[in-house]
Amino acid sequence: MTRRTVALGIAVGAAAMLSPLAMAGQSDSERPRARDVGIRIGIFEPGTHNAITDVAGVRVGHATVREGERVRTGVTAILPHGGDLYRNRVPAAIHVGNGFGKLLGVTQVRELGELETPVLLTCTLCVWRAADALVDWMLARPGMQDVGSLNAVVGETNDGGLNDIRARPIRPEHVVEALETAASGPVEEGSVGAGTGTRAFGWKGGIGSASRVLPEGMGGHTVGVLVQSNFGGILDIDGAPVGRELGRYSFRGAVEGGDDPAPDVTWTDQDDTGQGSIMMVIATDAPLSDRNLERLAARAVMGLARTGSFAGNGSGDYVIAFSTAESVRRAPGDAALDPEELGNDTVSGLFQAVVESTEEAILNSLFRATDVTGMGRTAEALPLEPTLEILRRYGVIR
Repeated sequence: MTRRTVALGIAVGAAAMLSPLAMAGQSDSERPRARDVGIRIGIFEPGTHNAITDVAGVRVGHATVREGERVRTGVTAILPHGGDLYRNRVPAAIHVGNGFGKLLGVTQVRELGELETPVLLTCTLCVWRAADALVDWMLARPGMQDVGSLNAVVGETNDGGLNDIRARPIRPEHVVEALETAASGPVEEGSVGAGTGTRAFGWKGGIGSASRVLPEGMGGHTVGVLVQSNFGGILDIDGAPVGRELGRYSFRGAVEGGDDPAPDVTWTDQDDTGQGSIMMVIATDAPLSDRNLERLAARAVMGLARTGSFAGNGSGDYVIAFSTAESVRRAPGDAALDPEELGNDTVSGLFQAVVESTEEAILNSLFRATDVTGMGRTAEALPLEPTLEILRRYGVIR
């Protein structure tokens, strides 16, 4: 069901002489990931799938909703493990980079430091419908007959440019589809699930994921990130000013001496003022307390900034982080906890890993996205040939 490009198996020198689209095995429905075209973010190696699902037990599912000419949205579900999430809770934390958003469940996660449901991502005005369906799904699970309180965690970004968001088109069956098709292994990226109608840096955004594995001498732990990208800024790819070179970036109209946005990005103000949002979900198998998970979550914003975001006034920038380690899980009614968790002096490598994973996940959301038309508008995918030419010129790829 998940599509993935075949890794490049050609020497770097030979690759430089080929068309970038030929290098990537490009087709209309199959675009490369950042690593497929030679981009190497950071110093640590990715996991097997370079995705959040490299953290053992984590599963991801999508429901992509495309109806008529006006509905382009969806749901993405992240499940921390395959067991009873209510009775086998994972420690968790939420960091708010900029709070212009509708993240449900934030206060209880901050108060208790744990997740008791899957995490859902969807469109802004569909948050409450998605939460209601998630609660129904959870209450119908075995052993939940006497449960009278449940903290559904649902995040969002606003896909109203391509999607009839006022119709609030997410229905219970879409939430159930995302939850019950959630799987380990490669994560489908781009214009799918909650990323179906999103935009980033003036191009089509969407779902992206990446991971890092620390060397054994640093604990060997895995960090994985999944993003729903839908924000503005000035796109930078590993130091190359791609947005500026391509002539599509925030404040272009003012910089070039006019009061209006650039003529090729007139259907939304996202590009010219940095509006929009991003949800970032972090999973790790490192045994961390909710306090150190909040510290980990805060570092994801550094990865976001490296791609060119400045967290504009209308941008909701949220990070949800959780640990899947058995030693730090919790059960309702526990009289005492005796977790085996990492100390403060051991977490710096994890911080670096989450910065790298977040940066690469955002790039994957752009590289994997395809053109999407909805509401009479078209969001174009990041143009690969010109982008790769810029990256070669700045020495990012060779």
